[in-house]
Formats: sequence, C-alpha cells, structure tokens
Amino acid sequence: MDDLSDDPNMNPRNLAEPLRRAIGERYLTYALSTIMNRALPDARDGLKPVHRRILFAMRELRLASNGGFRKSAKISGDVMGNYHPHGDAAIYDAMARLAQDFVIRYPLVDGQGNFGNIDGDNPAASRYTEARMSSAAEALLEGLNENAVDFRANYDGTLEEPVVLPASFPNLLANGSSGIAVGMATNIPPHNIGELIDACLQMIKRPGIEDDTLVNYIPGPDFPTGGVLVEGRDQILQAYRTGRGAFRLRCKWHIEELGRGTWQIVVTEIPYQVQKSKLVERLAELIQTKKVPILADIRDESAEDVRMILEPRSKNIDPDVMMQTLFRNSDLEIRFSLNMNVLIDGVTPKVCSLKEVLRAFLDFRREVLVRRSRHRMEKIDHRLEVLEGLIVAFLNLDRVIDIIRYDENPKAALMREDWGKDHVRATNERDYVSPPRVAEDAMSLTEVQADAILNMRLRSLRRLEEMELVAERDRLMEERAGIEDLLASEELQWSGISDELKATKKAFTKDHPRGQRLTLIDEAGEVEEVPLEAMIEREPVTVVCSERGWIRAMTGHIDLGRELKFKDGDGPRFTFHAETTDKLLVFASNGRFYTVSASNLPGGRGMGEPLRLMVDLPNEAEIVDILVHKPGRKLLLASSAGDGFIVTEDEVVAQTRAGKQVLTVRGDVRAALVKPTSGDSVAVVGQNRKLLVFDLDELPEMAKGKGVRLQRYKDGGMSDATTFLREAGLTWKDPAGRVRTVQSPELDEWVAKRATAGRMAPRGFPRDNTFT
Repeated sequence: MDDLSDDPNMNPRNLAEPLRRAIGERYLTYALSTIMNRALPDARDGLKPVHRRILFAMRELRLASNGGFRKSAKISGDVMGNYHPHGDAAIYDAMARLAQDFVIRYPLVDGQGNFGNIDGDNPAASRYTEARMSSAAEALLEGLNENAVDFRANYDGTLEEPVVLPASFPNLLANGSSGIAVGMATNIPPHNIGELIDACLQMIKRPGIEDDTLVNYIPGPDFPTGGVLVEGRDQILQAYRTGRGAFRLRCKWHIEELGRGTWQIVVTEIPYQVQKSKLVERLAELIQTKKVPILADIRDESAEDVRMILEPRSKNIDPDVMMQTLFRNSDLEIRFSLNMNVLIDGVTPKVCSLKEVLRAFLDFRREVLVRRSRHRMEKIDHRLEVLEGLIVAFLNLDRVIDIIRYDENPKAALMREDWGKDHVRATNERDYVSPPRVAEDAMSLTEVQADAILNMRLRSLRRLEEMELVAERDRLMEERAGIEDLLASEELQWSGISDELKATKKAFTKDHPRGQRLTLIDEAGEVEEVPLEAMIEREPVTVVCSERGWIRAMTGHIDLGRELKFKDGDGPRFTFHAETTDKLLVFASNGRFYTVSASNLPGGRGMGEPLRLMVDLPNEAEIVDILVHKPGRKLLLASSAGDGFIVTEDEVVAQTRAGKQVLTVRGDVRAALVKPTSGDSVAVVGQNRKLLVFDLDELPEMAKGKGVRLQRYKDGGMSDATTFLREAGLTWKDPAGRVRTVQSPELDEWVAKRATAGRMAPRGFPRDNTFT
C-alpha cells in the first residue's frame, strides 16, 4: 500500500478551506480572547485578568497592607511566571497604575518609590520600586480562602487561580475601568464607595428601585483628581439609565487678590486623566499665539498639591470671561465619556445601566455569602466531629490510655471499641450532661476522631480543657444553627449582606483618608463662545502691508498718505485704518480667504512679518486684497476669466490657518477681484477696454464655486468690476485725476444683459482699465 502522506491532497497539513472562513474563524477567536481576557472588566469584581492576577500573586507573597514591601520586579516576575504569560513590562505598567492615586480612586497597590506623577512622568524601573497590597485590595480578596469563588488552572496547569475575586465593595464603579476590545470598548468613571454602598442598601430594601431614585444616592462620578462636575442632572440620569453618555468636568479654581485691585486665578484641581505638564504647555501656546489675548502668563507652582497660576493681561478683565474662554480652548474642561460595557458573569459583554451593574454586584455578593456560609458549616461539622471524639476520650480516659499504651494498633482499636454506656462514667461526676448518643447508644469513633485523640497532647488531659471542649461544642452548635437559618432564609441573607456593606462603608469613608467626596457637583450651562471683542482692548491701529507681503499694525489712525519705511526693494501696497478687535480678510489669487486678527499683527516699530508665516498662503499665490471684516456685508468676487458671484461676508471667514476655498479657479485663471457691494448695478471692464453694465440681481448669491459669466471675451480677460447705484451714475477718475460721473441716459449705451460683450469704454476712461 502506498504512503498516503506522499499525496498532497491527502496530507492533513494540506487540507483546503475557503480563505474567508479560515480568516473569519481565526479572527473571531482573537476577538473573543481580547474581549474576555484583556479589554473588558468583570461586572462582579470590576477587574481585568491582569489586575486580578497581580493582586492574587501579591496575596500569595503575603504582602499584606500592614506588612513589608517587596521589589516590584519580584511581583511582576511571579505574576508573569505563574499566572500571566505576557511581558513583564506590561504587567508592571498595570501594577503601577493600581498604585497611582491620581488615576485610581481607591488604590489597590501601596507603592514605595517613584510610581509616576500627574505631570505624565513614567514610573521608575521595577527594580527600583517596591509594593504591597492596600486595604482596598485586601477587601477585594476577603473570603478567598473560604471557597467564596471558583478556581481554575493557570496557563500551564501547575497552579490554580481565582476566576473572580470575592470583592466586598463594587470595585467596577468605585475605581472605574477603561479598555478597547475588537468592535467594542468600555470607559467607566470612578465613584465614591460610600455613595455606591448607600445605593446598594436601598436596592436591598427596594429591589424595584428605579435609576431616577438611585441618582439621589449616586449624584455622579467622584474622580481621584477632584474637579467640578458641571453636567446637568438630566444628562447624568440619562447616561446612568442607558449606560452611555458623557460628563463635563472642570478644574477647580478661585480668585486670589494681590492688592491694589490686581488679582490672579489659582487652579488647585485639574480634570481627570489630564496631564498637568501638557495642560501648561497648551495654555502657554494660547498665550504665544494670542488665541486668548486676555491671558498674560501661566506659572506652575505645584509641589505635592496642584497650584497653577493664571495671570490676566489687565485687572479690568472679567475673571469669568477669561475662564470661560480657557474652558473652551484647553483641557481645563473636558468631557469624560461613559460606556458601561462589561462582562456579565465573566462571559457575556453587555452595555449595562447603573442599576444593572449594582444588581450584578449584589447577586454576586449573595452567592459569595452562601458559599462562605456553606464552607464555614463544613468547617464547623468537621470540628464538631473532632470535639465529639475528644469528649468521648475525656469521658473514657482510662480506657483510652489503656488502648494507646498496650494495643499494637491503637487507631484501629479506638475505632473498633464500643463507646456506649458501659464505658461512660456517671454523669453525676461531671458538671455537664454528656451527648445523648454517647450516653445512651452504642457508638464507635470515626477515623478523624481517632486521629484527633491520638494527636492530643498530654497536658490537655486536665479538667479545664475538658470544660473548654464542651463550651466550644455548644458555641459551634449555636453558630451552626444560625448558619442553617441563614441558608434557609433569603431575608437573612440580604440582612447579612447589608451588615457587610455597612462595615465596608465605615472602613472606606470615616476611617479612610480618601473617603470623602473629592469631586464637587455644580450644574452649569454650556460654555458659550466668547467674542474676540470681549477679550481684546479696543484700540485704533493702522494696518500696513507691503508689496512683498510684509504686514504690521501701527498704533493709532495715522495719515494714510504719510511716508513709511520699507525694506530695500519693497514698497507700500495696502494701508488702511482698523481696530485691534477687527478681523482682517485676506483674499488670495488661489481663490481662498484667510482670516487674521488685527490684535495678532506685529507692532509698527519694525518692518513687520511676512503674512505667509501667519497663514498657509502658498508661494505661488498673490494677495488680491485685504478687507476689514464687517458681519452681514456682501462681497463681489470675480476671476480673471470674468466669472464671479455674490457671497455673504460671514461665509468667507476662515477658522484655520489653511484658509477657506471660496472662488474656484483652475489652470491659468486666478482670483482677480473682491469688493463690497452697494447699489443695484454692476459695471465690468475687460482688457479689451469694453465696458458692460447690468443689474446686480443677475448675479447669484453663493457660498462657494466658480460663479457665472460676468462679461464675454473673445480674447484676454477681465480688468476690473464694481457695483454702484445706477440713479447716482458710474464714476471713475480720468488721467488728470478728476472724478467723472456718467449718468443716464448717457450710461444706457453700455447697459445690457449679463455675459454679453459690452461696448468700448467712453473717452476719458482710465488707461489702466480700473474704476478707482
């Protein structure tokens, strides 16, 4: 028989399957692994596997909160070797995060050494830092040795690890969580334990409680960095009800008086997950770019506490206006997203409401209580069995000693012996009543009881020890009866959970340094756009732009005919009056509008700066004109090819350095003209000196585009265009500098429909073919 492995079609390593199915199955496996084992937290203990394994490994190393510290390298090494076969750097980063009190509301790791700071600096290497568990971590692990949860084999089957931690408080909401999986993500803010437990107690009393009522006990997140929550109650309620939403969080600030009417803003708390160093850089950038001109300086005077100083440019500035501007332009106000996507029972990802998350925790706590109670009952039963054998030994001490002393196999002999009435001393010799089954019926010892008797120390053979055994038996019998009642009554179970939660609340509120609420709640409206005029002192300036595009702003309204200095080979081109609060509209030959604030222009002592450095104006584009922006005004735009349209001035204001494309030009065609409109007529003159007048209504009003034909040319293009009131007539300056006006009926000779060729301009029309 031939070897089938030689046939490629029969070799199991060469089995064919559709590529789509092969990739799909493998990607699905990867996605499920990411969702369940890396990205999403468990609703029961609020932990991801890596965090759970870190805490369990620290427990195995006996790193109690009141004990000694161990090197972080040792901890991350044990976690990697025993439970989490991934990079030790990733494990250490996760552990360091659990120790950062500016990230975790209730840190689960007590770190010693450099574990990073709010500026965004990274922790020191693991060989330099030490760690141990915090009291919060111990609360999550409480009951782990009492069969409270299931265990599973670790990655190589040599050890066991818990599937979930018992968690005596709702850690998912207390410390929050964030993660990105495949096709889903989670982002949960931290909360106050005291408020969470109050809500849980109310849910135990009233299982049908609604989210509206729960918000009375949990008014909003409580971030470790404090701040002020300014989201409205309706938005918070909607977010908690659906499991999706956002919370607006602002810095905490106050005004510090400096005397003589001067003041400064002091920021003492910044929003959650905002790096202070980057925030300072952003505020400094706002000062440098003059985007917030009323802010003069920013200083970071922080030590262990946050203290950022914001200096206004003038003492007459409204502090609220300045802060509103900074809220809009920096991370002094952020929007923290809520996406309560968690694993229910550790298996099913689901976007849960606040009530569903708390219900998952309470149901889990009931399961933990029942399992711990049953485990305790098993321990009690085992101890009662031992006590029963020891009491028999004390009641028949002489016989027990004889068996141990003379029998070759005392254990078997003790188990064979009938410990009935004949072997029990009279009850009147004791101060207690013997167990009924010992005093009345025949009885034999179990193996456990025989081992206990044989392991008993000689000094225990005293009357006081015998009395203590009976007292312990009675106490355990009473405890066992209470556990039986607990397991049989759901009401008693919830009562026990309530007592546990109250004890946890006391430990993490009154006796905890971070027990009080850190984030204030102060409902505020949306941040309004503060107009530039409100941030800039209004002063007159004269804007000067040279032929080469060097621009400057001279203080005051100077004589426009005054001779000014320019660089060699350069000269004046645009000179006009404006104010520091004005916006300047720069129209370029590429058809784009650029917006420049007059307050940002360089002073007039020097030659200015190139306008191309202030906006992204290409080298091949020329400046057509510069206008002072007047809201609501309409402009006439036209290209060299004679196409144009009317645009509202508000439509051309650009928000970025790149400008805003308004007039579409292609090839050799360029933008040639921008003029404010007035009157009811348009006059256009071409390079062929033909003049055309038509009604302004014939031009469409557009936001952007190529426009329509103004005048038809056989060759050449447009020279100039203007708008005017036909009743007042069309004016221009003749070669001698005299103003000439042409009115109807003389003007009617050039009036025709738009897009016609027009007629030769009248005698005396300027030779440069312009109206001005």
